[in-house]
Amino acid sequence: MYPPRSQRNEGRKRARKPKIGKAWIITNLVLLFMIVGLFGYYYIFEHDSSGSLAENAKHSQTERNIQTGSDNDENSTPSGSEDVNETKDSTVPDTSSRPVTTPGTNASEGSSSGAKSSSEKDRQAQENSPKKDTNNDDGNSPAVTLHFIGDVQFSGKVEQRLEQNGFDFPYQYLGSLFHKDDLTIANLETPVTTNGVGALNKTYVYKSSPKALTAMAAAGVDAVNLANNHILDQGTSGLLDTLKYLDEKGIAHAGAGRNAKEAYAPHYFERNGIKIALLGATRVMPEANWNASAKQPGVAGAYDSTAIVKSIREARNQADLVIVVAHWGKERATALEPHQTELSHAFIDAGADLVIGGHPHVLQGMEQYKGKWIAYSTGNFIFSKSTVPATWDTAIFQATCTRNGDCKMKLTPYRAELGQPIPLKDVEASKILQKVAALSPSNVSIGVDGTVSAQ
Repeated sequence: MYPPRSQRNEGRKRARKPKIGKAWIITNLVLLFMIVGLFGYYYIFEHDSSGSLAENAKHSQTERNIQTGSDNDENSTPSGSEDVNETKDSTVPDTSSRPVTTPGTNASEGSSSGAKSSSEKDRQAQENSPKKDTNNDDGNSPAVTLHFIGDVQFSGKVEQRLEQNGFDFPYQYLGSLFHKDDLTIANLETPVTTNGVGALNKTYVYKSSPKALTAMAAAGVDAVNLANNHILDQGTSGLLDTLKYLDEKGIAHAGAGRNAKEAYAPHYFERNGIKIALLGATRVMPEANWNASAKQPGVAGAYDSTAIVKSIREARNQADLVIVVAHWGKERATALEPHQTELSHAFIDAGADLVIGGHPHVLQGMEQYKGKWIAYSTGNFIFSKSTVPATWDTAIFQATCTRNGDCKMKLTPYRAELGQPIPLKDVEASKILQKVAALSPSNVSIGVDGTVSAQ
């Protein structure tokens, strides 16, 4: 006999309950896994997406910085730093306001005349000078060609000859040599003035016409050293006139000034992306009051080398190439005085790359000290003619220098006739080269083409 229908239904329900429970559990687990998977996928996707957006934003900001020159650009001026005013080379600061301390004054660096030279070479340098790359001091680095000439004066018999032949007479055999180089520097051994009162305690007293400077500038002479024993031959008024005329003609000057601040200050040039500092100093002067002081015009003296050494050190911090023109030694003597060696080495120890000497009126030897060249005396160049044949021998001293201060030297022999240098060749030229080599240390040699080398 069969059980009632109600009992049969109840039995079926009890049999289905375990099956439904298992199905519900499986369904819930599947849903849970799906939810976890969705969250996982969402998290991974969104994380990658946000990271990509952040990276893109970073790259976009970098590109904007490069275009606008923001603080992240290595060529920009950092916030709070000293403002850099640039003239010819966009990476070289104008240092005319930086102080150089000298005895009795707080000297500031800059042009010794207070005004930049307006010569053609200066204008071309401003237009063509490339930006300085301090990381490019290899064999392809830019270089400058410099010419140094000896003592120059346009007084007495020299002036008479120039009045007869023209004030361009001294440069007739030079052609365009001084126009093709980067810088030409002379020792101006005379005041240039139409006034002044001649010194009473000197055997030789010079005074030259301003017309001489017009011809000098036209010949391509860019700068002169004024630190010597004749620049005050016409008193302080004669020196002040000289400074005025040099400024008018666009000829830079160093070694003397309206006060110690100007006298000891370097004059800076820009050539081929190279910043050059020129300083002058004299170890020869007839009276101590020729020294410039805080309120007194005069020269940069070197009997006490403290001030000029300090200026050289300051120039070393601002320039790629530091040149010192020194007046020293004994007249008409080829042998060096002890102070010439002492000062030249002190100048190089302080940071000079090249030291060029004058005053003896004869050629002296050359020396390489710590890899830097010293020419102890360049002799006369445009001068009166002495009866002493040794004073007729001269040369143009050429230096080819790189930004890191390495210079190669070469001599071109001349004979200093009255008011005019004459180029020499063959045997005559060879004698002068051999003479300079013989007066130099044994490790210095001079080739037949005038190239100077040291072993």
